[in-house]
Amino acid sequence: MLNYIWAGLIVSSFVFALGHDIRDIAGDRYRNGRPLPVELSFPEGHDPAARRVPVEIRIEPGEYASFYGTGQRPAASYAGYLLQTREGVQLRFGAGAKLPEPLATIAKASRSRDEELQGRLLGLTPPERVQGTGLATAMTAVVFEPVRFVKMSAIAAAALDFAKTGAEIALGLIGVLALFLGVLKIAEHAGIIYALVKLVRPILRPLFPEIPPDHPALGMIALNLAANVFGLGNAATPFGIKAMEELQKLNPREDTATNPMVMLLAVNTASVQLVPPVLLLALLGLQINRLIFPIIITTVLSLVVAIAAVKLFGRLPGVRASDPNRNPPPPAAAPTA
Repeated sequence: MLNYIWAGLIVSSFVFALGHDIRDIAGDRYRNGRPLPVELSFPEGHDPAARRVPVEIRIEPGEYASFYGTGQRPAASYAGYLLQTREGVQLRFGAGAKLPEPLATIAKASRSRDEELQGRLLGLTPPERVQGTGLATAMTAVVFEPVRFVKMSAIAAAALDFAKTGAEIALGLIGVLALFLGVLKIAEHAGIIYALVKLVRPILRPLFPEIPPDHPALGMIALNLAANVFGLGNAATPFGIKAMEELQKLNPREDTATNPMVMLLAVNTASVQLVPPVLLLALLGLQINRLIFPIIITTVLSLVVAIAAVKLFGRLPGVRASDPNRNPPPPAAAPTA
């Protein structure tokens, strides 16, 4: 069922993005191929033979609003330069320029390798000196690269970025899983797991009544919850996987989760945090002290809600009818001779 939900979300996102992009193209939101009037100032003078000439770029706010049909206003000026290329003269805005929409979106699609917004200069009137300043100014117009299917491109880029992130996380977890699963194996052979089961049995039995009293799954669940409580998310993952494996051994059905599995998933997701997560501590440093009590209060409430939700959900007639512990599968028929 979850796969269908994800597939529906992906398809709906692409449909929404495609509709948004078609609307932008039909309304010519980015004025593809149309020249935007700009005024250039030459602080160091204008040398037509120079390959690179520093300029200050000014865009008249009223003309910008009329041209793009927007209420956003450009800055008073932008630092940039003219660049002589084989295709002609390019106008480039300085890297890091704070551009209004839709120019900011155009910048993402038509920026240069130096992360600079670039456009093709159509023509340049002879620069004129401004009295009292000594600066030479000239009027011109710039045409930017055509911009189409912005939303579709953004979704594709985000998908590739998160695919890369997912692969990096998966590779990083291999070492963590190997370490803690090895520690679990040592603890199991040393009898530590069974000692832990006896210790936590009075606390976990009301939440997991279907698990036998001395089953090692209780010890794995206790380790998983302890790792979450102390902010050790990487350690909680292998403990949770091992706990699910032990619960699956008690499951009469291979394709249906039991109530203890659902409870473990809910409690693990909304576990109490007495110690802030290590990643959050690394990001915020000492400022994490301000969040300790909100984290504890929020996670305690989420844990209570999660436990109550699982208990109430398990009482629904449809859920009770599909419970593997209440309705085990029929025994396999004996093979006929």
